[in-house]
Amino acid sequence: MGSQGNNWDVEQGEDKALVKEHHRRRSDLEPVTKARFRLFSVFLANLQEVIFGTKLFVLFPAIPSAIFAKSYNLGRPWIFALSLLGLTPLAERISFVTEQISFYTGPTVGGLLNATCGNATELIIALLALHQGKIDVLKYSLLGSVLSNLLLVLGSSLLCCGLANLNKEQKYDRKQADLNTLLLLLGLLCHALPLMFKSSVQPASHRVHPLVQGYILLFSRVSSIVLLIAYVAYLFFQLRTHQQLVEEQEEGERSEETDEKPVIGIASGIIWLIGMTITIALLSEYVVGTIEDASDSWGISVGFISIILLPIVGNAAEHAGSVIFALKNKLDISLGVSLGSATQISVFVIPLCVLVGWIMGVPMDLDFGRLQTASLAFAIVLTSLTLQDGTSHYLKGVVLCLAYVVIAACFFFQKLPSDSECLQLINNFC
Repeated sequence: MGSQGNNWDVEQGEDKALVKEHHRRRSDLEPVTKARFRLFSVFLANLQEVIFGTKLFVLFPAIPSAIFAKSYNLGRPWIFALSLLGLTPLAERISFVTEQISFYTGPTVGGLLNATCGNATELIIALLALHQGKIDVLKYSLLGSVLSNLLLVLGSSLLCCGLANLNKEQKYDRKQADLNTLLLLLGLLCHALPLMFKSSVQPASHRVHPLVQGYILLFSRVSSIVLLIAYVAYLFFQLRTHQQLVEEQEEGERSEETDEKPVIGIASGIIWLIGMTITIALLSEYVVGTIEDASDSWGISVGFISIILLPIVGNAAEHAGSVIFALKNKLDISLGVSLGSATQISVFVIPLCVLVGWIMGVPMDLDFGRLQTASLAFAIVLTSLTLQDGTSHYLKGVVLCLAYVVIAACFFFQKLPSDSECLQLINNFC
């Protein structure tokens, strides 16, 4: 009996030990399970806000479709079209993510981050085109981005603001607009001088001498360093010496919002930003690699695709945000978005590409051609005259948009037909 009692006590002790061990393991697993469930719920919430929080979410299936078309070689024009469609929602959503991150970084740094990431598509396409030696595509896309921001984005913003606020005074602060115009004119000077230098050395009818081309390349590199110095001074002006003026304007505009709060965390925002940047780089590589095939297949010049179509996709974020603020009669923000993006392309992205090309051994210069430089000059002068009085109305927006239409039509007809096509056109007209 005594031994049986002892055995019973031992068994009872072992059972209790097993129960305690089971409860301990269960208690250890509960935090892990809760953490996994919480991460999953956060991911679903972020997915709802980032992917399905825009009306352009219907274009997201174009991203896997482009990858599928590239993997199975379904036709290079199809790859180009699907990649272009896939870049459209990504360009808009990357602006949304940077806006969410700006809630944690402050208005000035957030605005700078938003402007930089808003040009991520153009910058990635430019660097890929530079790597593949497609200098014309690179120049056209960057020029088109400046034209799109100055004429299409700003023009549609002024037009929408004027129509939505007919009975209200439409005013804006000229200080920031004047500053951006000065930088744009400096960039225009660096584009015009190579053309004037080339025309002064030898007649336009002759082929450019290699020595002259070498001088233009050296001058472009020196000018690019000057433009980057100007951009650093511009950043120092915004972030240090005149930070208070810039932040007062931005915080005053934000205070009018109804206690807007971030919907995703900063860690989630950074992860989404990295993922979208990688996806943009992949689709941009598809676009740059197939643009000539799409041009030949569709009968549209590479210049029109690069100057008009690519910037419209790349500036989707700026376009949408600028118009939304314009509808609320907040022209200071709209001007900051459109002019800020154009300025960053002109005095940062373009000279950066020249210097990167110098490192890579690619002869990238600031000679964009007479037609392209003239279009840029007229766009900057027209924008400057439009913004000179500090007030706006819808007719100013109409003029800027129509100017963009005229420039787009010019580059649409830039592709010269072959001799047989010329004869056929003559016969048709006769």
